[in-house]
Amino acid sequence: MKTIRLTLAQALVRHLAALRVEEADGSLTPYCGGVFAIFGHGNVVGMGEALHAERETLPTYRAHSEQGMAYAAVAYAKAAMRRRILAVSTSIGPGSTNLITAAAVAHVDRIPVLLLPSDTFATRRPDPVLQQVEDFQQGDVTASDCFRPVSRYFDRITRPEQILTALPRAIQVMTDPAMCGPVTLSLPQDVQAMAFDCPESFLHPEPIRFRRPPPDADELARAVKLLAAARKPLIVAGGGVLYSQAGAALRAFAEKHGVPVAESHGGKSCVAWDAPLNLGGIGVDGGTAANEIAPDADLVLAVGTRLQDFTTGSHALFAHAKLLSLNVQRFDAGKWSGAMLVADAKLGLEMLSAGLTGWKADAAWTTRSRESAGRWNKRVAELTTNVPKGVLPYDAEVIGAVRDSYADSPARDIVVCAAGTLPAELHKLWRASRPGGYHVEYGYSCMGYEVAGGLGVKMAVPDAEVIVIVGDGSYMMLNTELATSVMLGQKIIVVILDNRGYGCIQRLQDATGNGSFNNMLDDCVPEGGARSTIDFAMNARSMGAHAVHVPDVASLKTAMVAARAATTSQVIVIDTTHTRTTADGGTWWQVGVPEVSERPAVREAHARSIDAQTRQRL
Repeated sequence: MKTIRLTLAQALVRHLAALRVEEADGSLTPYCGGVFAIFGHGNVVGMGEALHAERETLPTYRAHSEQGMAYAAVAYAKAAMRRRILAVSTSIGPGSTNLITAAAVAHVDRIPVLLLPSDTFATRRPDPVLQQVEDFQQGDVTASDCFRPVSRYFDRITRPEQILTALPRAIQVMTDPAMCGPVTLSLPQDVQAMAFDCPESFLHPEPIRFRRPPPDADELARAVKLLAAARKPLIVAGGGVLYSQAGAALRAFAEKHGVPVAESHGGKSCVAWDAPLNLGGIGVDGGTAANEIAPDADLVLAVGTRLQDFTTGSHALFAHAKLLSLNVQRFDAGKWSGAMLVADAKLGLEMLSAGLTGWKADAAWTTRSRESAGRWNKRVAELTTNVPKGVLPYDAEVIGAVRDSYADSPARDIVVCAAGTLPAELHKLWRASRPGGYHVEYGYSCMGYEVAGGLGVKMAVPDAEVIVIVGDGSYMMLNTELATSVMLGQKIIVVILDNRGYGCIQRLQDATGNGSFNNMLDDCVPEGGARSTIDFAMNARSMGAHAVHVPDVASLKTAMVAARAATTSQVIVIDTTHTRTTADGGTWWQVGVPEVSERPAVREAHARSIDAQTRQRL
């Protein structure tokens, strides 16, 4: 066996640089698109030297916050349909723990990202070093142990030779369709620099070939039997449809068998918005079409979805339908006592269809679904284009202006969002024409993801027009990767809706009987304080972006046309109201309303919640 003397860091970086994905046509593409790194003590010497040596084959990107660059890496992999990744390298201590929230995002959303936090010295000779977390009962605990519950695979590398098994295992997890998620290799700073005799074969890994697990024959037969007995079936499409690249198979199944399709946040865009049987978004923030059809379904075929509470109306929206879950992950397929079909979404749909020769949903059900989808699309046009005068605009009117401002083709647009009211409005009103055109992180619904996520999407899909739509609250949570987008030459358009606070949570507060408290900025000024006067356009200009504040929706559309023509990152700010929202659609959502309160409105809200819980699936 031929070997070469390398440090741990050098072997790791060279392996990553050599990894390739074998595409369907036999071509090879890099699996790792680069490494985001913020250097500090712990990684600047070991990982830094190794990354510098391979900078031509494995680019290193500098960011402005560890949390932001990890969000960008998550968004990159999500936009690449989990077929490519970015790695993330940090220093020890706060540099490492700044990644934790992003790791949780990736864990919840089933997104691969390679996290490489630095750790304290394996030898422990200089302990406690700067930024070291010490545990009084467990001598082997460090800050990196925080990653364990939010990693699909975790390993602390205490000898350089361990990378020979740890890194391939990490890659296996990230490329496994069922286990996919974040992996963490914690790298003690002394071990990064230790040398070992590395087998040359490690530096020339086999190409990655993504698997499509077929269904079990018995499970398939039971699933076919269930569907064949259904008269009013409904498909609920999740993110697994996108990651399996099963959109065409899903549409073919729906049209062949007359089955309507409703979309979760994760699944939105898997089928074009104007497909005749696409009902649009479903659930708490879903549209009228899907939410009117769902309660009458006698069978729900959940494809590649986690059945999150927003999708299911806290499991009350289609509680009486039979449930059949087609999912590559057994954990998700077995939820809520439904029938399981554990398989790749594309293969599963194709094999289900083949077993259902001659079967169709009732013609009246299919006709009703088509008509409902058509009415909803007309209503979406009304909501997003009829802008009243004399009042502040709200999200729907902004979405319409942004959505319809394209010069050539809307298919180039990818909208990015994550938290607040905007995901609800986008779920109802955004029109996605191609898979991935809707990029809303709504598994963890992580405020601060938006700008950094837009950067990651642009890096993954450079020919797209990446449009980040974000509220002022989320923008203030984390906006520094706007400067990174300028620095890296990765143009994004950021539209900031300034409703002066956390308007979404304010409305939840109101809806559950509480008064205005601690959400809107003007309500949070104590005696001796000062009213907030943040100039978001000025803030964006200070980071190198071109930024304007527009007075109305018409001006927004004009500014969007100019922003699309620009070559550098653009920011457009518009004042909006939190008091107007799209009333159409929606369904109940369970929140913890207090059982005891002096407020009559809270007691009434609690009574309504108890009544709604009687309709939940058990």
